[in-house]
Amino acid sequence: MPIIELHGEKYFYAGDAGKTGLPVVFCHGSGGNHRHWLFQLEQLGVIANPLAVDLPGHGRSEGRPAERIAPYTDWVRNFSTALGLRPFVLAGHSMGGAIALDYALRYPGELAGLILVGTGGRLRVAPAILDSFRDGRVPPAMDAFLYGTEASPGLLEKGRAEMAATPAGVFWADFTACDNFDIMAELPSITLPSLIICGTADRLTPVKYSRYLKEHLPRGELVEVEGAGHMAMLEAPATVNRAIALFLEKL
Repeated sequence: MPIIELHGEKYFYAGDAGKTGLPVVFCHGSGGNHRHWLFQLEQLGVIANPLAVDLPGHGRSEGRPAERIAPYTDWVRNFSTALGLRPFVLAGHSMGGAIALDYALRYPGELAGLILVGTGGRLRVAPAILDSFRDGRVPPAMDAFLYGTEASPGLLEKGRAEMAATPAGVFWADFTACDNFDIMAELPSITLPSLIICGTADRLTPVKYSRYLKEHLPRGELVEVEGAGHMAMLEAPATVNRAIALFLEKL
């Protein structure tokens, strides 16, 4: 299991940084970890070099979760610099997509493209969700907001177990970072090739968020995954991976 040390703290990532091929760094969403990208790590290695991180304070990584997107962006830059990943594709789910968009605004010359899954240029969070996590409680029926109705019982059970094992403070920090994120006015200045993927049954970041990205990112292309919820890369991995593979081949 690869470990990298940055500024005296140890961070986990999955993948082989020394492998040849275009590097693709996958960033998970709020309260998540690298396991949200297991299907991409398993299946995309034949055309690229996929790497999936545990952000600070998540999964097996040390450090602390952030309450704004910028510190996560800075961490990803330090990570990619330490491993010599230039240029690379930055892929992000939900909060990870916010990190990718922020990175594209601040350091566009270091990227070859963006993959944005279930995210948006603004990520407002319902106050009830923030209040619940702040008080140390998982909001009722949170899993219903994360997955579409066609998600398998096994996937739902794994999601519930993972959420129960993640400290509520991690979710609170991440959702606070999302709630503070808003680059709607700056989207047209992001000229990198951008693949936008969303589930049509996503209740956390409804499909209108992704359609807005498509309309305002000059080189954005949109793939809608029919019936999938917020966790499209886990719910419909074959469809998501096919879209990513086609995008990477064009790059």
